[in-house]
Formats: sequence, structure tokens, C-alpha cells
Amino acid sequence: MSRVYNFSAGPAVLPEPVLKEVADEMMDYQGTGMSVMEMSHRSPEFQKIIDDAEQDLRDLMKIPDNYKVLFLQGGASQQFAMIPMNLMKNRVADYIVTGQWAKKAYQEAQKYGKVNKIASSEDKTFSYIPDCSDLPISPDADYVYICENNTIYGTKFKTLPNTKGKTLVADVSSCFLSEPVDVSKYGIIYGGVQKNIGPAGMVIAIIREDLITEDVLPGTPTMLTYKTHADAGSLYNTPNAYCIYVCGKVFKWLKAMGGLEEMQKRNIEKAKILYDYLDQSKLFKGTVEPESRSLMNVPFVTGDKDMDAKFVKEAKAAGLVNLKGHRTVGGMRASIYNAMPKEGVEALVAFMKKFEEENV
Repeated sequence: MSRVYNFSAGPAVLPEPVLKEVADEMMDYQGTGMSVMEMSHRSPEFQKIIDDAEQDLRDLMKIPDNYKVLFLQGGASQQFAMIPMNLMKNRVADYIVTGQWAKKAYQEAQKYGKVNKIASSEDKTFSYIPDCSDLPISPDADYVYICENNTIYGTKFKTLPNTKGKTLVADVSSCFLSEPVDVSKYGIIYGGVQKNIGPAGMVIAIIREDLITEDVLPGTPTMLTYKTHADAGSLYNTPNAYCIYVCGKVFKWLKAMGGLEEMQKRNIEKAKILYDYLDQSKLFKGTVEPESRSLMNVPFVTGDKDMDAKFVKEAKAAGLVNLKGHRTVGGMRASIYNAMPKEGVEALVAFMKKFEEENV
């Protein structure tokens, strides 16, 4: 069958040129006579793959020299524990809870110290980003934590919180590489790659060097200590080698497309097509306050569960797949990451218009 338009929140759509390259190299990577999937992570060939991937990511994000790039296993959820284990020197941290993943991180951190919820949007089902210009930052907080783009609820921090000099830690899983970012504003910026960068199974953590120390919480496992991986160049044990390889291909694709400035421009254009339609539709409506809207994840509803189910089913038959909203919120959600072409969003809106005409 022909390829569908895949609106999945993750694992998600990957750039077709990358998939084709990966397919071409599956049996023989650049004359080695083997796939990267079979290659030793200690080989010179793989060392070049990981070195190139890191350098391309540094180029794309303009990562300062005093930050380490770590390719880690365990996904973003493992960072919920790893961050307090490595950073909670005073056993105090402040969390801004704007969705399910920030909430899970907040709950996990409570195992390691005093965790303060200093702002939240739970009162309105996480449909907005709270004002974070003057927060009650704890004087002894080791860090302030946010989830910058909320995949489930479709919200995005447009302005970073005022942390009053405290280290900012951000989960950027679903907006990673979607726009330019000033890495120097963060102590740690990390994300699972399965949404906007590569296959599932890995997290990339970009960490300021002064936060990588041997002074971690007692009992922190060797594998959950940032210094272990930083000292070994992400090769302390066998890494997710194939994922690193595919991510490296995506980084090269992003550079060829014009970098993060160009991706931001494209992402704004794509999202506008969908939001403009939602704002005037008589059947569908967006669920997020306009000033908090994500460019990556767009949730919407009809207000009728049966109608939502009918839409998802008919959209799938039309080659528009994975539009069902997260099980905790229902409705629909279109994830329109970097690799989703503008034509995919246009096809979705055309189908929504047709569905609206037939069902209103």
C-alpha cells in the first residue's frame, strides 16, 4: 500500500529520505558488509557514526562547549528519577506541572527529597501554560523543572519561567529540534527521540558540565549517574546503536533542510493551516487557549464521543492515521512534527471540511 499520513504522537513519522537511506544501508553500511544493527559499538565505523551525530546536533542547536551531549537509554521517563538522583544536593526541587509527564516527573522526584509544585494548570485540564514570570521559587531549590511542550494536552511554553537564578531543567521530548533554542538558558535540556527525531528507545540529554559530578544521592546506581556516561562518551555499555545511527541521519536531513530556523518557519506555517480551520469550524474545536498552543501537537474535539470515534475511523480509511486523542483526554490529536509534510496537514484539513459538511 502507499504510505499514509501518520499523525501519531510517538513513535512518530520520520523523514522519507532518511527511511530510504536507512533501507539502502540495511544489508551493507558503507562497504562494511554488515548492517549498523550488527556492528560493534567499539568499532571505528560506529565511533564515527556517534561522533558525527553529536557534532551535527551541536551544530543544529549551537550547543556551547561547556555542555555534554549524552545518548542514553531508558527513555525520557527514566530521567524523572535520574535528574533528582544527580542534582538534588539540598534535597529540594521546584516543579511546574502543566501536563501528565510533568506530573509523573513531580511524583517520581518526591522519592528523593522535598518537591514543591510552584505552578500548575491542572485546574483547567492542562489547557494553558500558567504565568511563570514571578514564581515562589524556593531559596534552597536545586533546580526548577518544566515539560516545555505537552504532547497530550497540546500546550507549549512560549516564554521560559523566571527561575530567579536557579538551574532550569526541561523535558523537550515533543518539541525537540522544532525551533531554535538557547541551550545556555538550561542546566539540562532532554528529550525522548521517538517523537520528533528518531526511533523509540533513547533519550538525548544535554547537560551543563558543572552539573555532572560524582556527588550524587547515596545509592544512585552506576548506570543512573550522568558522570558514568559523560566520561565514557555515551559508550559505557552498549548504547542504542541503531537509534543513534538513525538520529544522526535525521540531524543531517535537518541541516540539509536549512536548520532549525527553517523548521520553525515550516512548523508555524503547518500549524496555522490547522488552527485557522479549527477556529472557524462549526463542528471541531481546539482545546487549548490560543496563547499556549503547541506547534507540534494539536488536540481537538467535536463534543460528542460517538462523532469523535466516527471521525477517527473514517479518517483512517482515508489514509490519515493515529488521530485518536490520548486515552486520558479522548477526542482527537494531530501530531505534526518536523517530518510531517505540509501536504499532510492540508489533506487532514480537507478531510475535516468534508466530514463537517456531511455531519453538521
